Amino acid sequence: MKTAAPPTVVIVPGLRDHLPEHWQTRLGDQLPGARTVPPLETDRLSRDAQIAALDQVLSEVTGPAVLVAHSAGVLTTVHWAQRQHRMIQGALLATPPDFDTPLPAGYPTPEELRRNGWTPVPRAPLPFPSIVAASTNDPLAGFPRVAALARDWGSRLIDLGPVGHLNPAAGYGDWPQAPDLIRELGRPATVAGRGW
Repeated sequence: MKTAAPPTVVIVPGLRDHLPEHWQTRLGDQLPGARTVPPLETDRLSRDAQIAALDQVLSEVTGPAVLVAHSAGVLTTVHWAQRQHRMIQGALLATPPDFDTPLPAGYPTPEELRRNGWTPVPRAPLPFPSIVAASTNDPLAGFPRVAALARDWGSRLIDLGPVGHLNPAAGYGDWPQAPDLIRELGRPATVAGRGW
């Protein structure tokens, strides 16, 4: 019996610059066949441009995909899911920001986020399995707010503890838990234990 090929991992970064030391970058370099949504040269704050960039990468993927999103990439994924009907095997949604609450200085204002289409954040259940990995001390989102998003999206919530925004600024290059969570999402429900 022929074994199905594993799903393609598609990495969905946030709005900040590409960082070689970020766990998503390192993960993309380690996983065979992984694809990354490239950073936008223009219209970086545009929700529609971010969604189009994700859609472009997915249009080049044959078969199912597992999305691995971080920060605003989570919200790109959630907005994209409201309008698309492509086969997604699952999504790992790490430390989503709370765009419905003012962010710290240096980040987009509520007005900028609204004007660029990010708010209100969709709260409808996602049409694919998902895991939300939340930090208890994320400067961009309180844990209770992220837990409420996970509940509304129908996601399984994982408490990562005090990991900040799970980025290099918080001391995280590698995220050792990510590959196991991706494998879990990439496993067909009928074939438990299949490895990559």
